[in-house]
Amino acid sequence: MLPVDLSVIVEHWDRYIEGFGNTVLVSLLSLVLSFLLGSLIAVLRISPIKILRIVSAAYVEFVKNIPLLLIIFFFYYGSSELGLSLDGFTAGTIGLTIYTSAFIAEAIRAGILAVPKGQTEAARSSGLTYGQTMIHIVLPQAIKIVVPPLGNQFLNLIKNSSILGVIAGMDLMYFGDLINSDTLDTVNVYIGVALFYLVLTVPLSFGVRYLEIRMART
Repeated sequence: MLPVDLSVIVEHWDRYIEGFGNTVLVSLLSLVLSFLLGSLIAVLRISPIKILRIVSAAYVEFVKNIPLLLIIFFFYYGSSELGLSLDGFTAGTIGLTIYTSAFIAEAIRAGILAVPKGQTEAARSSGLTYGQTMIHIVLPQAIKIVVPPLGNQFLNLIKNSSILGVIAGMDLMYFGDLINSDTLDTVNVYIGVALFYLVLTVPLSFGVRYLEIRMART
């Protein structure tokens, strides 16, 4: 059995904390942005306008079936071709947002389809536009239905954020790599990284499970 010495966490506490803070920040930013984008894509996927349904469906299928790393590389290395210069944190946030939005769109779309069609028809007959019906009537109910799946997507997003370490995204994994380069204490360094991730994911996992139980009872 390998000995575990967590003194490396104490010695490099400032860098762990900086990486942890950046991981929290990129996760929250990506969550909010991917939720907004995913909600929009979900609404477009059931739009009465055929071209919008086709485009949104193509977006979801395309994004879901290519690696997250490839999306992040596109924005990190390809941004210069567009006259931009994105740092690792920004490119990573954009990549995580786009990637996660496809899965959130599918979850919210399932929630929309679970809302009785009669409510949409009643809202439209009362004079509300399609957009108003979605925003005020359908989406609030749909999101409530899919809260547990959305929680799981947030968990996945936090874990996926570790890929920012590949492009110097200033996240927890990036600083773990720096600490490992200085100490060459690979096992203990990455056990420390894992513990910080667990601080984020374990409470959220229990929260998601609690929501699933509550939703099952209602």
